Amino acid sequence: MKLILAGCCLAFLFSCHNTATVQYPETTKKPVVDSYFGTSITDNYRWLEDDLSQETAAWVSAQNETTFSYLDRIPYRSELTERLTSIWDYAKQTAPFVEGDFTYYYRNSGLQNQYVLCRKNTADKEEVFLNPNTFSEDGTTSLAGLSFSDDGKTLAYAISEGGSDWRKVIVMDAGSKKILEDTLKNIKFSGIQWKRNEGFYYSSYDKPHGSVLSDKTDQHKLYFHKQGTPQAEDQLVFGATPAEKNRYVGADVTEDGAYLFIYASESTSGNKLFLKNHKRKNTPLIPIVDNYDSDTYLVDSDNRYFYFVTNYNAPNKRLVRARKNKPQQVYWQDVIPEKEYVLSVSSGSGYLFAKYMIDAISKVYQYDYTGTLMGEISLPGLGTAGGFGGEKEQDTLYYSFSNYHTPGSIYAYDPKKMTSQSYWKPGIDFDSEAYVSKQVFYESKDGTKVPMIITHKKGIEYTGANPTILYGYGGFNISQTPRFSITNAVWIEQGGVYAVPNIRGGGEYGKKWHIAGTKTQKQNVFDDFIAAAEYLIQENLTRPQLLAIRGGSNGGLLVGACMTQRPELFKVALPAVGVLDMLRYHTFTAGAGWAYDYGTAEESEEMFRYLKDYSPVHNVKAGTHYPATLITTGDHDDRVVPAHSFKFAAQLQDKQAGNSPVLIRIETKAGHGAGTPVSKIIDQYADIFGFTLYNMGYKVLPQKTGKIKG
Repeated sequence: MKLILAGCCLAFLFSCHNTATVQYPETTKKPVVDSYFGTSITDNYRWLEDDLSQETAAWVSAQNETTFSYLDRIPYRSELTERLTSIWDYAKQTAPFVEGDFTYYYRNSGLQNQYVLCRKNTADKEEVFLNPNTFSEDGTTSLAGLSFSDDGKTLAYAISEGGSDWRKVIVMDAGSKKILEDTLKNIKFSGIQWKRNEGFYYSSYDKPHGSVLSDKTDQHKLYFHKQGTPQAEDQLVFGATPAEKNRYVGADVTEDGAYLFIYASESTSGNKLFLKNHKRKNTPLIPIVDNYDSDTYLVDSDNRYFYFVTNYNAPNKRLVRARKNKPQQVYWQDVIPEKEYVLSVSSGSGYLFAKYMIDAISKVYQYDYTGTLMGEISLPGLGTAGGFGGEKEQDTLYYSFSNYHTPGSIYAYDPKKMTSQSYWKPGIDFDSEAYVSKQVFYESKDGTKVPMIITHKKGIEYTGANPTILYGYGGFNISQTPRFSITNAVWIEQGGVYAVPNIRGGGEYGKKWHIAGTKTQKQNVFDDFIAAAEYLIQENLTRPQLLAIRGGSNGGLLVGACMTQRPELFKVALPAVGVLDMLRYHTFTAGAGWAYDYGTAEESEEMFRYLKDYSPVHNVKAGTHYPATLITTGDHDDRVVPAHSFKFAAQLQDKQAGNSPVLIRIETKAGHGAGTPVSKIIDQYADIFGFTLYNMGYKVLPQKTGKIKG
């Protein structure tokens, strides 16, 4: 059945459905007063920051009871669950990679909570190598990274329990699949980088004495673990002194194992870079970059040179090389100079691959190591291509391709012939040919041109009657490029519109675009998003009564700020795991590292007042009709702690003037998002889409697909 959204039917649609007032659990106010530059700020809900207290646990339980009682009223919620389950149930696979005598790849048969690591030997015999679905009964323990020794005979893999960023690392013999030693514990924000076959580097903080979910962690350290020795004997390589204090420290080892690179950062942007020669014992660290003014990372090395991608003197990035005996910035030479668009580089099969974002769309070019352009790689269409990486001796490389309405496929690439062929395509129950994505450019408040990609069914009528989700992020130099999402496929199947603007704060147009959305320019991000909503309404794609906004983490801040600044513009707000208390975000876990983007309330009176003026928790006003709001978070989120969401929900419930519900859905045994079991994702999106459509006035799904299996 399809609701005809025209003429008198519109009146029927919106008059027949009236959201009942929700009776919220009482949230006690316990005022705590802070002073910033002579200004007093009262925090009534500071007590909700204590994730160890029974009172907070009782509040979480009461809120979830209220939320799920409301969601149970939605008549088509089970149909959404059924369709999400049905469309999700197809075999998925990742690009293969070679380690030792085996070719490895991840596979999911359809509805498995976690991807399974499989492998084939030279006889092409397949076996399951590592199955994270067996790590815990409820599927909430996930594989969170892995790395093989140089000979491929030993594996170190990280696991996350309940979505936490704190990890354990397990060392396994790849041949027999036997565990070799005791599990390494208390590892956070870390890769695993092997030094040949001897052992590996990892990073972590000293474990907090109080809450591991919320206590501040601000000195990252790099360790070396020698195979077969206790973790207590691991060597502290970097971060031992106050002079080496950094919030994020990482390592990279050259393919030949001869050199160690150490990356050190105070925040999420800018890094120092150090080099250590493994071939000579007791050599000191050599500074390559001795400041935090730019971002630089190693791409590859050969007999003579190191190759780096950097935005030093190049906001859109460039590829440089340096002789191994003179690696410092002053000696860098361009291999691929900076161009108009943002560059990233990978290497494999003895070639370099320059990947550009041109208005958020991928273009890929192949170079040799002298910087000679060999040509553009023909991609399957307009969208996002990822991959083109591997070892020097590989004959075949792999890449993925997708866009907002084309499910991800894998292609095998022959770099000598510069030709691609299909390697794997999904057998998904979704007709991508029935949908279209188009890119538009609109003006923000200050006249800046901002691109946006809008996806919907072909032939949709622009009558203002289309349920629409506007999604955004806008921060930390992170780019929003077109990628397929199973959950969004269900949304556009129902006749919905999905729109993603490339707002400032992201990395789509390089460092300048990022900086234009940071600190005292953060309002540009919100203005860009609001202008995107106004464009959709002006072009008659939708109207405020049918417009929802969604974003997670920094995108949750985006939603919180926009719904408090322009509540009349949106019918539904969906902030997920959001940074919502801008005066205190830096006091939790590694939050202080976000100050490059946000600034902090302590650094200056100007910065305090700027943060206070947009902080969602501090800008909820009594007597205001806010959109129907479903806040989502996880009780194990130790990156953006759930207290942000708790306090925002309490403020909104206390001050909401209209009948639109303000609910918070708190997932248990879940963190910031990575590793969430498929079963939990399906339930969550059935609730999100159900809540959204229900509050837009739908009594049945706007369009039945005919594909829901009974």
